[in-house]
Amino acid sequence: MKKIGTLVILLVLALLPATASASAEGGQGEKLDIPTIVLEHLADSYEWHIATYEGKHLSIPLPVIVRSEKTGDWHCCTAHSLPQGFFCDPAHHGKIYEKMDDGSTVRPLDLSITKTVAQIWIVVLVMIAIFLSCARWYKSRDEKSDAPSGFVGAVEMLVMTIHDDLIRPSVGEKHYKQYAPYLLTVFFFILITNMVGLIPVMPGGANVTGNINVTLFLAVCTMLAINLFGNKEYWKEIFWPEVPLFLKAYPVPVMPVIELFGVFTKPFALMIRLFANMMAGHAVILSFTCVIFLGWSMGIGYGLGLNAFSIIMLLFMNCLELLVAFVQAYVFTMLSAVFIGLAHKEHHES
Repeated sequence: MKKIGTLVILLVLALLPATASASAEGGQGEKLDIPTIVLEHLADSYEWHIATYEGKHLSIPLPVIVRSEKTGDWHCCTAHSLPQGFFCDPAHHGKIYEKMDDGSTVRPLDLSITKTVAQIWIVVLVMIAIFLSCARWYKSRDEKSDAPSGFVGAVEMLVMTIHDDLIRPSVGEKHYKQYAPYLLTVFFFILITNMVGLIPVMPGGANVTGNINVTLFLAVCTMLAINLFGNKEYWKEIFWPEVPLFLKAYPVPVMPVIELFGVFTKPFALMIRLFANMMAGHAVILSFTCVIFLGWSMGIGYGLGLNAFSIIMLLFMNCLELLVAFVQAYVFTMLSAVFIGLAHKEHHES
């Protein structure tokens, strides 16, 4: 019961910045805008927002690094101390824009450390700590030592499951070793990122895999691994597949066009699947938390009823998201391994 109570408190704290400001607006007679609150917290930002109390925002500013399109100078500051001519445009999700002499606005070269970037660095540090600690354990043992237990044993079990039961059969016996490091890295990056994103307080809570730029990068990496190292049989099946001549050459090369289109639809499917599933999970959790404050704005009776319903659904959704965090990492890795395996004729024939 103590663990459940702690989880409920953490879930409420996760959305305190949005809900506190929303309740303040409700007290002034304004309507609670749940879609806006949800979208604001799913978006990236130039600061790490922690909480809002009595209209005051408690946040950690992150470094803003922009290059002026007007002068070519680089500026390093925070979002609250932008140089003259720069401003955060609410119409473009708070992104930094620069006002030119003719009155127009342009998007400068922006290399800022946003909340998503900071979260990725945290995940990378966590991964380094995990694998270096496991490597240190194996370094002091030999093949005659007992099997690892505890944390190291759990990591080994997970690695061997993904390596032996997923990567090896999907890619093929002759090529799986060269792709295993990449696929294992992708799996653990997505898994740890998803789990850290469920932590309601800093250093968690960022919507990294719900950011389409991140999923696009991962999908492009898989696309390059497929097409840069695919053998000649893979390209032959694209441009000259074993179908009747009228389907691949005359009068229209139907099959080559379809197969070439598939080169881009495969990574596109990877990108959208991961992005949509993770963003939807965060949005549902945020929405149920906002329902708590919506109920209190309607009266004590509605507040008690909706609070009980929202807390139950929050607990359910967070447990479900823990499962989804693993499933999405597994599915992305599995599909990447299958697509890579299809680029090698040996696996296709077997």
